[in-house]
Amino acid sequence: MSPSPALALPPAQQQPPPDTASEALDQYEKLTAQAEQVNEDLLAAKTDLDKKKAALAQANADLAKARRTMTQAKADEEAFRGQVDTLTSASFQGARFNKLSALLTGSSAEDFLERAAALGVLASDNEEALEKLTGAVNLAADSEAKAADAQARAQKATTDAQVLTDKITKTKDKLDDQIEVVEEAYDNLSGEEQQQLAGSGTEDDSVYLGPSGAGGQAAEVAMAQRGKMYVYGAAGPDTFDCSGLTMYAYAAAGISLPHSSRAQYGYGKAVSQDDFQVGDLLFYGTSASTIHHVAMYIGDGTLVHASTSGVPVLTAEAPYGAGQDYLGARRIAG
Repeated sequence: MSPSPALALPPAQQQPPPDTASEALDQYEKLTAQAEQVNEDLLAAKTDLDKKKAALAQANADLAKARRTMTQAKADEEAFRGQVDTLTSASFQGARFNKLSALLTGSSAEDFLERAAALGVLASDNEEALEKLTGAVNLAADSEAKAADAQARAQKATTDAQVLTDKITKTKDKLDDQIEVVEEAYDNLSGEEQQQLAGSGTEDDSVYLGPSGAGGQAAEVAMAQRGKMYVYGAAGPDTFDCSGLTMYAYAAAGISLPHSSRAQYGYGKAVSQDDFQVGDLLFYGTSASTIHHVAMYIGDGTLVHASTSGVPVLTAEAPYGAGQDYLGARRIAG
């Protein structure tokens, strides 16, 4: 899946500090929403880059194998050519290899049969050698061509992904500069105003025990992270972003997920909203290519997620407590 284009944002110095607390809160929410989108773009690009590097490594391995096969084929060619040359020379220079000559020079019918049989064996060996030679050479040439093509495609994809990663990283750097401007205002917000950032979510320290199975184990691990702060690109154990939390939780359950909510959307199977089970992942965005957030269902109409900068990992009502642009859910285990 190709990451969406990086956001084009004005320089940080063109974003003056807000005059009031309400303006600061509004500006902060807008900038963090943009930051989350760019962060997801970056993570998706890095995930894609890792895949391209793996494809390149495989292509190089295929190419090396093809070259070894070609080297062996050339050695076989020389050996088979010597055998063919010997048989050909004998056929022309020694009439005993001719069936008619075998009959004329033989002293008996049995002699003829023995000579003819020998000739048939030699011809069969020669034909088999030629077939093996042709097959080996064709196979090696075909393998090398395919591996070289795969290598070229993988290299181009890797270069493209790296260029995209660099572009998104630069955009995120610009966005981080802007966020620094409003973080000063955030520090001046009252406790009540800072609590508004959590929306309908709640931060609690009650004990949560998940049901049996990987989904329940992942949910239990995710719930154990409540109170830890959101940090862009973080995947634990002390701070998390949204996909970092779900990746961390499922890793504890023995299931590997990529560090990207968009990439995680490609795992498991789709489930409807009336069929949520503990451990299901809930995704947010207008489409699969614009997914920017992921949360985890923990049962009883509740989810847990790392929501946004300035807010700790907490629970909220499922699914809209984590965003009105709820897109769909995936069952990773079970």
